[in-house]
Amino acid sequence: MEYLTSAECAEKWNVSQRRVAIYCKEGRIDGAVFRGRMWLIPSDAEKPIDPRKARQIANK
Repeated sequence: MEYLTSAECAEKWNVSQRRVAIYCKEGRIDGAVFRGRMWLIPSDAEKPIDPRKARQIANK
């Protein structure tokens, strides 16, 4: 299985590295693993829905 770093996923999904780390820590990315000091994310992982934006859409 191919893995991407949090920096590569951040660029791919157009979010910050910190946001990707939060997604991983919350368990919102299936297959993400913490190795050493970095998150490794499967290359075919889908970007999770940002709950901050989901609330804004629901309130409209």
